[in-house]
Amino acid sequence: MAATGGRRDGQAAPPAQRTPARTARPTPERTARPTPTRAPERTPDGRGTIGAQHLTLRDQVLAELRRRIVEAEYRPGERLREERLAQDFGVSRNPVREALRVVETEGFVQVEPRRGAVVATPDEKTMQDLFAVRALLEPLAARYAAERATPGDLVALRGLLEAARAATDEGDYGRVAELNTALHGRVAELSGNRWLVQFSTAIYRHVHWVFRLGVAVRAAHSWQEHVRLVEALEAGDPDAAEQAAAEHVDAARQAAVEDGAHADRAG
Repeated sequence: MAATGGRRDGQAAPPAQRTPARTARPTPERTARPTPTRAPERTPDGRGTIGAQHLTLRDQVLAELRRRIVEAEYRPGERLREERLAQDFGVSRNPVREALRVVETEGFVQVEPRRGAVVATPDEKTMQDLFAVRALLEPLAARYAAERATPGDLVALRGLLEAARAATDEGDYGRVAELNTALHGRVAELSGNRWLVQFSTAIYRHVHWVFRLGVAVRAAHSWQEHVRLVEALEAGDPDAAEQAAAEHVDAARQAAVEDGAHADRAG
């Protein structure tokens, strides 16, 4: 009996030919909206870039737009055209348009007839309202911090002070502004009161913005006022800490509001 698969004439069947495997056709790539390129946190000219973060594109654009305004890279009165921002950020106009709406509601941008979106200029009412809230929050935070700060906490505050002094001497006002915000935020945290921390966090983006606009004038004075505050905290004196914080806020308010210097002397 012939083996299965053999030929009837008794000769062996030729080996089966392999069918060439089909070459898979390349799947065309989907066309995607432009997205930011992975890049360093800062470009050589000092402006930030949008990296691949776990945020929506709109939120990435919003964060960078807000940062550039707060850091005074986009100055008060400067026009913010959608086309230009889209080019700056490497994205389409849609996320830029959405981000502009958010910063407008936050008070960083205003829309003017025939000019469109421009960076807002802090006016006297804005300053008065901002400092009225600071005058309530910061003295209270300082009082609690004097009662609750540990020796390690106070060493860290001293470190911020020394870094701010060095930055002031070097004229590195961007760094001075960062350290100013860090010190105020740390005092709020040392209060141990989560409500104070939340309320302070909510307004300190605007405080940083105002201080950044006038930091060249306010830096040295602000540092001296911070020294008095930290000394009161180190002494564990709630009354002195509260007074030092109140005097600091009042000095900053006067610099921001009086003599028509609203946006030039904040701190």
